[in-house]
Amino acid sequence: MKHIFEKGSDASKQTLLLLHGTGGNELDLLPLASKIDEGASVLSVRGNVLENGMPRFFRRLAEGVFDEEDLIFRTKELYQFLDEAAEKYGFDRQNIVALGYSNGANIAASMMFHYKDAVKAAILHHPMVPRRGIELPDLTGKKVFIGAGTNDPICSPEESEELKRLLENAGADVHLHWEHMGHQLSFKEVEEAAQWYKASI
Repeated sequence: MKHIFEKGSDASKQTLLLLHGTGGNELDLLPLASKIDEGASVLSVRGNVLENGMPRFFRRLAEGVFDEEDLIFRTKELYQFLDEAAEKYGFDRQNIVALGYSNGANIAASMMFHYKDAVKAAILHHPMVPRRGIELPDLTGKKVFIGAGTNDPICSPEESEELKRLLENAGADVHLHWEHMGHQLSFKEVEEAAQWYKASI
C-alpha cells in the first residue's frame, strides 16, 4: 500500500495511522497528526481502490452502500499491512491509534469490527456503521472518539448513535462529539479530538 512513515521524536508514544477520505491521499491528514500528538510516529496510508480516479479504501455500490465483500477483503489487507509496516519501521504494533475521516474512518471502524487487536484506539471523523449483523470482537479497553454532524447528509445522527452503541456493546469506551458542519471536518472538531486524545490515551 502506498504510504508515508514519519518517525516520531518519542519512541514510547503511539503511532498515528492516518486514513484519508474519498478522493484524498496519504498527504491529506498529515497536518492533523501534529495537532493530535506532535511527538508520535505517523503512518499515513493511501487507499488501494479507485472510484472514478479517486482513491478510496474499499468499493461501494452507491452512496452509503458498501460492497461488503470488498470491504472484508480490504479490511484484512490493511490489517496485514500494519503487521508488515510495524516490522519494517520498528514501531509497536500494539500501540497504534487510527485517525480516519469519512471513508478512512469507515475502514478503521471495520478493522475494529473484525479484529480485536487491530488498533489501540481510534479517532473517527464522520464514520458510518461498516457492517451490520455480525458479532464484534471483545473491544474492552479500546477507546474511540467519534466526530459526527447533527446535519451530516452522508452519515445521519442515527447512524452515529448506532455505531457508538455497537462499539460500546463490544466493550469499547466511546466518546461521541457533535458539530453542526454537515460532513465537513471542522477545526473545532479536530481540537476536540486532540483534547480527548490528550486526556484519554
